[in-house]
Amino acid sequence: MESTQRFSGYPLAKEGPKTVYKPTVDKNPALRGWSLIIAAKLVNYSHTIAKATWTNAKFGCVKDVSELRHYDWRLQPIVTPLTADGAVQAKAEITSELHERQPHDLAGRFYSAADYHELFKSGKLTPLQVAKALLPLISRGQEPSAKYESAFAVTKEDIVLAAAKKSTERYAAGQPLGVLDGIPIAVKDDTDVEGYISHMGQPFDPADPFFTPATSTIWPIAQLEAAGAVVVGKLVMHELGSDVSGCNPHWGTPVNWNNPSYYPGGSSSGGGSALSAGLVPIAIGTDAGGSIRIPASFCGGYGLKPTLHRTHTMKSSICVIGPMTATANDLAIAYRVMSAPNPGDPVQGSFALSVPPSASSKKTIGIYRDWFDQASPDVLDATRKAISYFTDRLGYEVVDITIPYLLEGQYGHSSWALTEGIDHQRSRAMDPSNPLAKLNHCNQLLMAVGGCTSGVDMIKCGQLRGLLMEHLAFLWKKHPNMLVVTPTVPEAGWKIHPGDQAYGFSDGNATIRNMMYIWLANSTGCPAVTAPVGYADAEVGEGKLPVGLMAMGEWGAEEQLLAWAKEAEGYLNDVREGGRYRPRDWADVVEIAKSTE
Repeated sequence: MESTQRFSGYPLAKEGPKTVYKPTVDKNPALRGWSLIIAAKLVNYSHTIAKATWTNAKFGCVKDVSELRHYDWRLQPIVTPLTADGAVQAKAEITSELHERQPHDLAGRFYSAADYHELFKSGKLTPLQVAKALLPLISRGQEPSAKYESAFAVTKEDIVLAAAKKSTERYAAGQPLGVLDGIPIAVKDDTDVEGYISHMGQPFDPADPFFTPATSTIWPIAQLEAAGAVVVGKLVMHELGSDVSGCNPHWGTPVNWNNPSYYPGGSSSGGGSALSAGLVPIAIGTDAGGSIRIPASFCGGYGLKPTLHRTHTMKSSICVIGPMTATANDLAIAYRVMSAPNPGDPVQGSFALSVPPSASSKKTIGIYRDWFDQASPDVLDATRKAISYFTDRLGYEVVDITIPYLLEGQYGHSSWALTEGIDHQRSRAMDPSNPLAKLNHCNQLLMAVGGCTSGVDMIKCGQLRGLLMEHLAFLWKKHPNMLVVTPTVPEAGWKIHPGDQAYGFSDGNATIRNMMYIWLANSTGCPAVTAPVGYADAEVGEGKLPVGLMAMGEWGAEEQLLAWAKEAEGYLNDVREGGRYRPRDWADVVEIAKSTE
């Protein structure tokens, strides 16, 4: 049965052209060391070389899709679920099942917000003890260096301890604000938190007015703080969020504690690292091209990319703010708090609450097999086993679907993301005539190439976005409440190359491959969630490589996706042989905190 939900901006349900998915071999050279430095200089010196690089990356292929002449462009894929007439805009409730704690003897158990909340209520632990235990583990500038500092750009001891002290006093008075009160969380370094500089992965320059502390906290983070959560620091990220490995030559690359020989994923790399180490149960990231879901997948956690503008209206048609967590319940808690309607934001504030389908609704998974099957054998093995659990145990039906122009759509999304990136960089640079001068070599290369995208190319990308959105609307009309399921990333991990920390690296082929599934939700504004469903053996280093499964839902379907992630968690914890894997160097913050005064 079709949903009765009303929308603003919902696309026409129209089947797209029949196309064949035939991946081609990309020819972007991997650049490291001097080859990277020279390439960055050349594309900034010569527009001809930059344009040739742009063309070689296939960023211009969208304009060659002849069927686009039949479609209007969608420069912003804003689709807003609306409240019913007469209904009052409301916050989502933190329902009782989200307070449930996992069994203490569960394999690979991570601490959740509910675990901390119960310890705080019982008096066995205080938020102040937890904050004092964490700061020496994560703060930079110590001698020797803190073990887990690679995940954190900045910590502010005075701010952290003041917030933890207030929370401790509320518990002592028997008046905690809720399950998030006193819970340590961390925030990506592109998201404003009062008192902190948002470096966006760049080196600090005291002469640059961009690097000034925020005077206010952005809405979704402010909602978490209002619920009592304690922000313990800002998280390292890939510079400008421009790639998905997480490599950052200046701040250092956050460690993937599942296997330190592999990248954590990006650009919310610090969030993935902090979660894999057990430092916080909740991290907040941004996602313009998988930057929440890829590090969540590589680091073995959960990540939600909400519907465009669901938590905050950003200056982007592809980027959102969303949660990354160690457990499925905490993903739901963080999302519900972050998505409270903002009366000062006419777009975000108009969203109706996400409502899951009724329990009696048909449960459908849509799979485009030619696309799905491009993943590596290890990833296919783990994800297919998980899908069998959904069908055999939980009653899901798998339907075969197709989606047109996926290759062209991905190249178009990449060019769009870089174009947004160069625009943002120009707007904040001290010298707008030379906005790339202070960026690392990777971004000097990427941004110069992104600047070659023309207005015509952007319009054609908007037309292709419109085509894809109409086709997805057609699929959801044909299969109501269907979840489009793919691997999150086609590879279980991304090996660190020796020497990359000196200058970074640019490997367009690897980037395009690792983004092959995640981009569609960004381009069309749809919500998507990733959940760990298995592990692969590593070629190098010690430890396992997590494998994520991703579901993309209809606009506004966050609650359906969160319920699906909870089901996936049940598979990993209770059904998959061996259960969940916890990294060897996982920090037992609770036990450390118990010995803290």
